[in-house]
Amino acid sequence: MNRKPKPISPPMSPPPLPSIPNSQSHKTLTPISLMARKSSLLKQTLIVLALFILAVYAFVNTFFSPPVAADADPTFNKLSQQNSNIEFKSSKVKVYMYNLPRKFTYGIIEQHSMARGGLVGPVADVSMLKYPGHQHMGEWYVFSDLSRPESERVGSPVVKVTDPGEADLFFVPVFSSLSLVVNVGGPASAHRYSDEEMQEELVEWLEQQEYWSRNSGRDHVIIAGDPNAMLRVMDRIKNAVLLVSDFGRLRVDQGSLVKDVVIPYSHRINTYTGDPRVDNRNTLLFFMGNRYRKEGGKIRDLLFNILETEKDVVIKHGTQSRESRRAATQGMHTSKFCLNPAGDTPSACRLFDAIVSLCVPVIVSDSIELPFEDVIDYRKIAVFVETSAAIKPGFLISTLRAVTPDRILEYQRELKKVQRYFIYDHPNGAVNEIWREVSQKLPLIKIMINRDKRLVRRESSEPVCSSLCTNQSGLITSL
Repeated sequence: MNRKPKPISPPMSPPPLPSIPNSQSHKTLTPISLMARKSSLLKQTLIVLALFILAVYAFVNTFFSPPVAADADPTFNKLSQQNSNIEFKSSKVKVYMYNLPRKFTYGIIEQHSMARGGLVGPVADVSMLKYPGHQHMGEWYVFSDLSRPESERVGSPVVKVTDPGEADLFFVPVFSSLSLVVNVGGPASAHRYSDEEMQEELVEWLEQQEYWSRNSGRDHVIIAGDPNAMLRVMDRIKNAVLLVSDFGRLRVDQGSLVKDVVIPYSHRINTYTGDPRVDNRNTLLFFMGNRYRKEGGKIRDLLFNILETEKDVVIKHGTQSRESRRAATQGMHTSKFCLNPAGDTPSACRLFDAIVSLCVPVIVSDSIELPFEDVIDYRKIAVFVETSAAIKPGFLISTLRAVTPDRILEYQRELKKVQRYFIYDHPNGAVNEIWREVSQKLPLIKIMINRDKRLVRRESSEPVCSSLCTNQSGLITSL
């Protein structure tokens, strides 16, 4: 059966486009529409521009603007300074000074005076006591420094604390060097002071203290300026940081550059306050001191024999006295070079007398150790001559005569720069430098304390790690 095909529907036509208004009506609507659109676009542009400007201002102000001047906001400046001071103070090493029994401090001054007839007995007011001047009186200046109010210790590398629980280090202010000479030079009397008894009693007192026992004395500081000071009890205090003039009397397990601090002698002649000059120094080489010494000091007698007949050389035998100090002051202030041979130990007071006199030191001491070598290059201020060379006839004098006036002036200028390091009563002098070096020992002290807590104690012939540094100096000639 044939079916008729369905008729195919024509494709759908697209919807009619909206009618376009005639040209007359377009001209009527366009201005209003365009104005609205332009106004909206302008507002958006202004908002974006304003936000961009604010962002740029904030960025520049944050990263490129200079800090506010101190006087622009005094309140802010004051608070900032207070916070800075607190942070700086808290970063300093904290030192507690023991209030020792009187017999270890002012009692020794009294004994020294009584031995010379100055006192008949102890005084009620210790402020009446005057520490006697001598070459190891650095112990008095260090004690006096910590005795002052903290507000007067401006510039000190350490801060004094009154609570031992806050302390990093503990200072034992015994007058150990003065104790050695209480009986020296005084008239004979029925009552004789005993330095050895003082040493024993001090250590017995220390060993009863909680903070000494806690770390076996490793975080304690003891001044023993005289090479013979505290020798009787040295094995019982050797863990402490020792303030010494040299290591001439100490074994390698008792003292070293690693744990201890070399301090200067207290100079005994007046400081030269003039400018560096050569024309007013007519003497080539000067020395005044004890000709006859023991051990390494035997070099002195040999040098006397070689030098005492040389032209423009002054070399005299003399002992500590007021007259000798006056003569030494005159001699050092008018000499180009000052001889500094070893004494009974490698160091001697005259080196520091020469430094403050701007008299170029000539050091003849092969094993000498020197203070503050982390900041002072001694080759710039002194001439080092090996002992074996110095005792050759003619060698020392011909070497010194060859030094030009300009070179001597260079030495003097460098001496002038470092004078303060060797003056104990200078506001930024020897005392501050000693505390600076002591504070640098703190990391090592902490290492030793912690090692002691974990190591098993055992007998050993090897030195402990706090004494691994040799005390022998190499020989360097600076000419």
